[in-house]
Amino acid sequence: MWKEFKEFAMRGNIVDLAVAFILGAAFTAIVNSLVNDIFMPLLGILIGGINFSDLSVSVLDVEVAYGNFIQEIVTFLLIAFALFMMVKVINRLKREKAVEETPEPELSREEQLLSEIRDLLKERS
Repeated sequence: MWKEFKEFAMRGNIVDLAVAFILGAAFTAIVNSLVNDIFMPLLGILIGGINFSDLSVSVLDVEVAYGNFIQEIVTFLLIAFALFMMVKVINRLKREKAVEETPEPELSREEQLLSEIRDLLKERS
């Protein structure tokens, strides 16, 4: 039983998942800092310092904090935009790297012969 568990736990997929989970947690801290420390203050300047989380209404002796919901929507949209921009930059860097690393394909024997024939015909004319 221990051997089976060890094989299961050390399979590539499980280890990859654990690494992705840890990196995701660290990345969450970065994105939250980007949103809370950079985007939200700038947004606060643009909208005149309005803090949505303080907005609420009383309905039948119950406090409905709809402003907090609005604040969370704004936070979500900013996080989604920040992630979109990061993924866009990463994809661009990957494409540039792929273009640099792509070797010129070797010609097949037939293509080499056809190229030689083409070059000989160009010389004759």
